[in-house]
Amino acid sequence: MWQIEIGLPWPLWKNLQCSSKALRFLRGHADTQHRYPARMSQEILIVVARIGAAVLIGGIIGLERRLRGRPAGFRTHALVCIASALLMLVTVYQGEWMTAVPTEAIRTDPTRMAQGIMTGIGFLGAGVIFKEGLTVRGLTTSASIWVTAAIGILIGIGFYLPALVGTVAIILVLSAFRAIERTLPSEFYAHHALKFARDAVMPEDDVRKLVGRYGFSIANLSYRLTDDSMSFEYRMVIRSRDRSGAERLSEHLRSLPGVKEFRITPTGD
Repeated sequence: MWQIEIGLPWPLWKNLQCSSKALRFLRGHADTQHRYPARMSQEILIVVARIGAAVLIGGIIGLERRLRGRPAGFRTHALVCIASALLMLVTVYQGEWMTAVPTEAIRTDPTRMAQGIMTGIGFLGAGVIFKEGLTVRGLTTSASIWVTAAIGILIGIGFYLPALVGTVAIILVLSAFRAIERTLPSEFYAHHALKFARDAVMPEDDVRKLVGRYGFSIANLSYRLTDDSMSFEYRMVIRSRDRSGAERLSEHLRSLPGVKEFRITPTGD
């Protein structure tokens, strides 16, 4: 109808319509190309920021453990936090790498990834726990590894505020609570060994009285002949609520000529 009113032949008008559609397509494609790099740049910044935050927070928690001389320190905690954040980023940006699957077919469930992370980190944390005499060591470090993974998960999904508050709480528990714990009354345990010449052994009752004089009670007592049956040794676990009693007991044992050798080994973290 329009080509008749303006006096244009039909083939020429058809070419003009096609040219107009092509122009609109090119404009739309140019707008898409302009928006796509901007979107990609923003996502890259977000990913870099989250990984950087994981390095920083994991390093802070690990530094506290390192200063305490624990086996899992600065690098271990940083790596755990980074790994947790990276795995959660894989879930958050699932649509970016599953390009062969239609968007409507993708069903993201970040909680499954989080469950897998915490389960796997549990095995890593178990590796720093070991038993030494009556004491189990490494429980606090194991717990710090596990909670560092939880912080990494929060960072990976972009929950910066809970991650920051959780980090402050972790540092508070690991450092400030240690000072509070020392002021609380607790049992002091130590492995104690006394060695005498075989022909000059102190009677068991006298040993019990000697240990009790400094505020200790004997939890377990065993006997052993050593040095080709030339020496007799008492081995025991002593306990008290006063740690200073160990030093006073040591001073007294050093003054006894009949004691060939003794050992007081405190247990605990």
